[in-house]
Amino acid sequence: MAGNFIQPGDTMTFVAPYAVASGAGFMVGAMFAVALNAAAIGASVEGKINGVWTLPKATGEAWVAFTTKLYWDNTNKRLTSTASGNSYVGIAVQNQASGDTTGRARLNGVPA
Repeated sequence: MAGNFIQPGDTMTFVAPYAVASGAGFMVGAMFAVALNAAAIGASVEGKINGVWTLPKATGEAWVAFTTKLYWDNTNKRLTSTASGNSYVGIAVQNQASGDTTGRARLNGVPA
């Protein structure tokens, strides 16, 4: 293996921008991740930047699997299909009804 390889990069260490629970989504700069451990604001938190996750969802929106682009609403700490003012983080992988409060998303692992 090349001597300059550091790590695969799908899990990164971040400084928690606010208190996060294990399994919660969070944004640091342009990067979205899901916390693998709980962390207080300013503490180190391991975050997974890709994969399929069940996360909080904006109600009033129906999602279509593999069609609906998803964005992180950092104010309300949930996924939404509304692009305006939010950061693109992935795509729905399961149909979700408008009344659902959580949804399954495949994170793209790319900075917003």
